[in-house]
Amino acid sequence: MNKGFLALLLVCFLSTPAFSAIKVGVMCPLTGKWASEGQDMKNIVTLLVDERNKQGGINGETIELVVEDDAGDPRTAALAAQKLASADVVAVIGTYGSAVTEASQNILDESGIVQIGTGSTSVRLTEKGLPLFFRTCPRDDAQGQAAAQAIVKGGYKKIALLHDNSSYAKGLAEESRAELKKAGIEVIFFDALTPGERDYNAILTKLKSAGPDLVFFTGYYPETGMLLRQKKEMGWNVPMMGGDAANHQDLVKIAGNAAAHGYFFVSPPLPQDLDSKAAKDFLAAYKAKYNAVPVSVWAVLAGDAFKALENAFTAGQTKPEDIASYLHKLSGVQGFSGELGFDAKGDRVGKFYRTYVVDENGHFILQAE
Repeated sequence: MNKGFLALLLVCFLSTPAFSAIKVGVMCPLTGKWASEGQDMKNIVTLLVDERNKQGGINGETIELVVEDDAGDPRTAALAAQKLASADVVAVIGTYGSAVTEASQNILDESGIVQIGTGSTSVRLTEKGLPLFFRTCPRDDAQGQAAAQAIVKGGYKKIALLHDNSSYAKGLAEESRAELKKAGIEVIFFDALTPGERDYNAILTKLKSAGPDLVFFTGYYPETGMLLRQKKEMGWNVPMMGGDAANHQDLVKIAGNAAAHGYFFVSPPLPQDLDSKAAKDFLAAYKAKYNAVPVSVWAVLAGDAFKALENAFTAGQTKPEDIASYLHKLSGVQGFSGELGFDAKGDRVGKFYRTYVVDENGHFILQAE
């Protein structure tokens, strides 16, 4: 090979445009007790990215997805956030669980990366003044209002509030207690259990002795299922309700149909109850690819996060500060769960909460408003 040919190859190499991609991170629990949520989050965003790239990307650039497992654990989430910051992503979608998201917030903010939480409803996440933080889910004070309204509508008078000391569950319990006080409803019990245990008979006995006509456990679906099952085993038939962290079909698998029957919770709509054409078309594409549908709305909200970012990228905003500025002004854009928009704090705007009741077959039935 002569020197002239080598020189020509070098010129061709140097004149070839560099491969261009916009890097987006997804942080989700691919392992641990919330792994099914994380897998759905990953699948949804992956499907959306693949579809966009097949269409030629955005303004000549493809989207490159970088996924990190946070295992539903704050310490693992901090490591995942550091890895994503090192991967040169401009934005991160996720994650599920307020305490897990909170562990990543400062790392991503200090790295100058936009973060859009998807299943993290604790009020304080958007009260810190972090300019690059947003979320597609509503927050606990809105949920507390919805829960109190459901309790008043149900005619309950003596409420036992139980949480698990997590940022999400304790925050929702406190917000609900405040709303119930405004409504003149008595909270006769307020305490916490330890998540992850297999035997909740002691706390159930304590609850029973308080004599409530409704138990409101604000924690996650694994513990909710255990409480329902063991409550039935001890022969205590008091009604029980939950918040949106109970919105997962595994709750019924853990509790059993008989124990779950009659349980109700407040939540944004389930995937199958989303009625927009965009949502229906996407869920059909998801089912065609994965032969399943997302188990809860939280993964769908990861899809909403990508749709928001996609609009910013299409508008030519690919630097984190510019993306954030664009998202604060976002309006009239249809997401899967409704219109997308964020207030000055980064909170999703709009009304989302509905009430679901578990029927005798273990199905979550949307109640008429």
